[in-house]
Amino acid sequence: MLTAIQDCPVSQKLVYEHPLNERIRTFLRLEHLFAKAEHFLGGEDPWETRAAIEALLEIVTVTARADVKNELLRELDRHSAALNRIRRQAGVHVDTLDQILAELGEAVAALHALDGQVGQRARDDGLLKAVAQRTAIPGGTCSFDLPLYHSWLAQPGAVRGEWLAAWMEDMRPASEAIGLILTLTRTSASPRPETAPLGFFQESLDSQLPAQMIRVGLEAQEGLFPEISGHKNRYSIRFMEVVDGAKPVQSRDDVAFSLTCCLF
Repeated sequence: MLTAIQDCPVSQKLVYEHPLNERIRTFLRLEHLFAKAEHFLGGEDPWETRAAIEALLEIVTVTARADVKNELLRELDRHSAALNRIRRQAGVHVDTLDQILAELGEAVAALHALDGQVGQRARDDGLLKAVAQRTAIPGGTCSFDLPLYHSWLAQPGAVRGEWLAAWMEDMRPASEAIGLILTLTRTSASPRPETAPLGFFQESLDSQLPAQMIRVGLEAQEGLFPEISGHKNRYSIRFMEVVDGAKPVQSRDDVAFSLTCCLF
């Protein structure tokens, strides 16, 4: 996943994230899809509505393959337990800690209040089922394939927005929980400067203290991007460059970058 650091007005730094377990991988994908859906939800143009529905259907697919609700509940409980353990440590700001614990508790309560799994309403909707059946076919949602969809898209934007909001209703607790978990993960460690000799860097990890993800910060104007691979014990980073549109090759220069190993 690729995110931009907003507080860098002069030189834009890009942050490349790589999950080190399947749970965080799923959360990052869902965060991406929720962001896409939210971006297009309020759009008046039917093409914006199509984009929002594409995102909703992908969320439904991801949440159908994994028990996201229980995964989120387990992760929220793990975070709460870890934060409670550090309450008495020197330097802990108790008021801030209590606020975060309250947010975790609210997220747990919202997930428990769901009737069924995440996205159940959208999963059971007849219109979305019809659209989902055609999305695997290139151009399969055009008007002659799905006249019902064509008719629905012709409704006023406000009407379509009401439908979209209803489909999103039982997804929002998951979206908010994922946002909270990933924020805590991302801020659990500080970035440190590193150098990749000849464009390559690798590091071993403590298997007794499993890392959740790594974050690589790189100046956008350098024209490089990292290829990251790894698991809970080790990861490696190859910094790649594109030369005249050819296949990317590993840089032959020493590359300075920032590295964050998120353990929480």
